[in-house]
Amino acid sequence: MSTPVPPECCDDLDALSRALLAVTGQTATHEVLQMIVESARTLVGAEYAALGLPDGQGRFAEFYTSGVSSEQWAAIGPVPRAHGLLGVLMHDAHPYRVVDVQTDGRFSGWPGAHPDMRGFLGVPIVDRGDILGAVYVANGPDAPEFTADDERLLTILAAHAAIALTRARMFERNRELTLVEERSRIAQDLHDAVAQKLFSLRLTVGAAEALALKGDLDRSRVEFARVKELAGSALDELRAVVTELRPPAVREDGLVPALRKHIAVIGRAHPVEIGFTSDCDGRCQLPEQVEDVVFRVTQEALHNALRHAEPSAVTIDLRTPETGVVLTVADDGKGFVDDPARQGGHHLGLASMRERARRAGGRLRVESRLGAGTTVTLEVARE
Repeated sequence: MSTPVPPECCDDLDALSRALLAVTGQTATHEVLQMIVESARTLVGAEYAALGLPDGQGRFAEFYTSGVSSEQWAAIGPVPRAHGLLGVLMHDAHPYRVVDVQTDGRFSGWPGAHPDMRGFLGVPIVDRGDILGAVYVANGPDAPEFTADDERLLTILAAHAAIALTRARMFERNRELTLVEERSRIAQDLHDAVAQKLFSLRLTVGAAEALALKGDLDRSRVEFARVKELAGSALDELRAVVTELRPPAVREDGLVPALRKHIAVIGRAHPVEIGFTSDCDGRCQLPEQVEDVVFRVTQEALHNALRHAEPSAVTIDLRTPETGVVLTVADDGKGFVDDPARQGGHHLGLASMRERARRAGGRLRVESRLGAGTTVTLEVARE
């Protein structure tokens, strides 16, 4: 005779099944992460839940919460550093459970607006020995303390979350690679089409000038009308491509996550060490125009360094103080003496970056020495 299964076991299995289906059904990384947090909170009946991904610099690259309102989150302030109990699970691939988090020796307090938490359970998200992040829950449903069953359920969820997160990242990397390839194709098409129009434009201007010098004003007017037509056509093509190449990842994921993804994709295509640091996560709270400019200038500066400077390393740093934004892209490549933005050709990328900075009310500085690398610095006010 089979042993009857307790009703609460079935309830746990049903809840776990729903949570796993919800998590694995997502393909966008930020959606997977938010679903893990929501599922963890629901699965163990916690009042609060959070999930953090480390950036390797003692902070969280991304941090997601459930049970905390947007007003509370804004009052709490910046994303916490990966220290104390939050940081333990970034280095130790074992669950951690405590009756009262405030009595733990590693508890270091929290901001005044932070909700009161007692019972705590943290479980690392591990993929083939690598700690991808950790999920945390606080304040159980009937008492602050979480049980061994809660830990077991959350551990199973975290194991499947690692698979779902890895899958989502692979999906987004493939998508990003496709976008990079498509942008390269569009850029080539644009170059070919606009180059032809500019060549025709140059010939037509020459013909118009020659006719004007001969005094044949009627025919020169015809040629100048053609000049106007060619210029307008080239401008229309440029606008169409610029519109198509808007950075959708910035609005979808946030500035810093979008930059990390782009840098990761570019890094796989070039044998160059590319480092990225930032003092904020995806919620940098910058105007859209500023975020777009920072993203585009980073793209262009990185592209220029990899294509022309022959560097062994490129470092990208983003600072977001209250007064404004400072982006620095530095390489250890061959450098240059004269400003290449004045030399035409492929170096027009620097002129494009300066124009982007100017339109955003900022400024771009380029410092370089022959054989000693190049540093591009963008400074833009928040408002």
